[in-house]
Amino acid sequence: MTFAPGPERSPAGTGSRLDDPALFVDPTLESMSREDLVAYQWQRLGPMLARVGDSNPFYRAKWAAVGVPDVRAIRDWEGFRRLPLTDKAELSRDQDAHPVFGSNLTYPLARYVRLHQTSGTTGRPLRYLDTVESWEWWIRCWLFVYRAAGVGPGDRVFFAFSFGPFIGFWAGFDAARRIGALAIPGGGLDTMLRIRMLAETQATALVCTPSYALRLAEVARERGIDTASLGVRVTIHAGEPGASIPATKRRIEAAWGGRCIDHTGMTEVGATGFTCAAGEVHLNESEFVLEVLDPLTDTIAPAGEGELVITNLGRDGSPAIRYRSGDRVRLIQSRCACGRTFARLAGGILGRVDDMLVVRGMNVFPSVIEDVVRQFDAIDEFQLEVRRRAAMTDLRVVVEIDEPRWGAARVGQILDALREQLHLACGIRIEAAAVGAGALPRFQLKAKRVVHID
Repeated sequence: MTFAPGPERSPAGTGSRLDDPALFVDPTLESMSREDLVAYQWQRLGPMLARVGDSNPFYRAKWAAVGVPDVRAIRDWEGFRRLPLTDKAELSRDQDAHPVFGSNLTYPLARYVRLHQTSGTTGRPLRYLDTVESWEWWIRCWLFVYRAAGVGPGDRVFFAFSFGPFIGFWAGFDAARRIGALAIPGGGLDTMLRIRMLAETQATALVCTPSYALRLAEVARERGIDTASLGVRVTIHAGEPGASIPATKRRIEAAWGGRCIDHTGMTEVGATGFTCAAGEVHLNESEFVLEVLDPLTDTIAPAGEGELVITNLGRDGSPAIRYRSGDRVRLIQSRCACGRTFARLAGGILGRVDDMLVVRGMNVFPSVIEDVVRQFDAIDEFQLEVRRRAAMTDLRVVVEIDEPRWGAARVGQILDALREQLHLACGIRIEAAAVGAGALPRFQLKAKRVVHID
């Protein structure tokens, strides 16, 4: 099966100056001094806290319980940081206690126009409501993603996304229209039909999870289709840290022949970050207040590495105030080569705080293992098997290799090399085993590669 190649276009951002105004939503806002940026955040945060404190039952009760009956008494950042943290488990309990939407609602239900929910990968999905104003804010946050990626009028953006209740790329779809691009929905299609539609519409941008970008390329390869020849010049990803994992990013770029963009965000919080033309992942500090805390003490992490805590500034209808993201990050606040002063994430999202595995006394993050595994072209998919034996945790990496294609001897060599590289990267010896082609599950949304075996 063959498809006509797409239009020839250079990767987004290539050939443009890093400070090209076309790559910014608001060059002045995105490059202001740290002092001015913090003052701008406070100008927006104060009135929002007042609105939430007046009529949001969830936060009113939460703040009153710690001795803050009137949030207007908070006059500075020190006072703000005395407000209690919020986490997903707390919101889930609130929705159980106040079905079906919980009490984190600042306005009457009639004000809300959008219903979405979390993916449900870590428990029962949380339902989230947005007002007209907060949905417009979601779209604005996505404009930063597109502008930084060089996506705009004339682009054709294909969304390999189911468009179910999971919030996923819904706001990105609406924002594509706002920037003048053609938005192409890929919901309700299987993988091969998505490849066909992507090719026939001559899409220039692909939006999906990192895992699914590789799955699309894998299925295309099995059908004799070279995805790098289809004309996709930029791929935009969220839901997993893969687009910032060097080996995964290289594999996606090789498969599609375009630039791989990481976009960070959460259903509960919003579309938080984007990759700039310099290849750095920025957090949008015009729309979010950021803190990095030591996850054990809940105090400011002195080296800027710890758990990311986020407060959104444009979603007061269902706000997230001092929300524990569960993401482990290392924050850098110096000016970027692209000209932005927004904080950036060294290496993107480093992993989930609760994903860390303690194996024989060593801390092991799945993202580190993925960076090793993705360096082996013969490995199509992988899974991490965690076994608890008495007081000890064992870890095995199961990789999918097409043995008829590579040969049994070559598979053995790959496994030996993989074990060696895992040892170097993680500091402990990790067992590796191979299974045949197609034996491991594939994912369209967030991948679930860590399996706990009793």
